[in-house]
This record gives sequence, C-alpha cells and structure tokens, in this order.
Amino acid sequence: MSVKHSNDIPSEPLPVGEGASKAVLISDQEAPNFAMRKFTIRPGGSMPLHINLVEHEQYVLNGKALLRIEDVIHEVQPGDVVFIPAKVPHSYESVGDEAFEFLCLIPNKFDETIIVEKIG
Repeated sequence: MSVKHSNDIPSEPLPVGEGASKAVLISDQEAPNFAMRKFTIRPGGSMPLHINLVEHEQYVLNGKALLRIEDVIHEVQPGDVVFIPAKVPHSYESVGDEAFEFLCLIPNKFDETIIVEKIG
C-alpha cells in the first residue's frame, strides 16, 4: 500500500512525440495487475500515430486534444473516458492554450510503442 502526491513524482520526456512527458504514478513494481501513468502534452504538442501491445484505459484531467483512434478523430476534454484496445493505432494533438493531461492505466504485461507514422 502507498499514498503519495502526484506532484512529487517526476515526469520524464517521451522519446517520441513533441512536448510530451510521462510520470509513472503507480508502477508495475508497486501493483500486481495495473500500472497508472499521467501523460502531459504541452499546447501545440503531439504524439505520432502508434500502437501499443496492451490496452489503455484513459481519463482526461486537463486541456483538450484531438485524439485519433484508427481513422476516427475525437475532440477530448476533462472528464472524458477513453478505451483504446491493444494494437489499435492512435495519436494525440494537444489543442488550445492549456496542457493536455490524462491518466492512463495499463495491464502489467509487456508493452511496446510502435510508431505507425509521424504527425506533421
């Protein structure tokens, strides 16, 4: 068991995308079934079209983004809940003046981010 504040957890820049970072709030070392991460994409930032080997459950905390899932583009905002199945192409483009932030939960299984195409 643990209790900590998300502001005390460092955020690391992502190796792909522009203006995107990730803080691991609950790691696969702390919990047996799921990891929880908080992603931040600065205004104007993006993540390219990619797939992951595991499903993603997401909850939007702040800002707005254009979220592409396969060929459908959704404008997401605080309070929106997103499910992205494993191996489904998706991308993010932060829009507006605020950073786009969301929680992302994934199962504790091997995962890999595989770029499908670069945005821009």
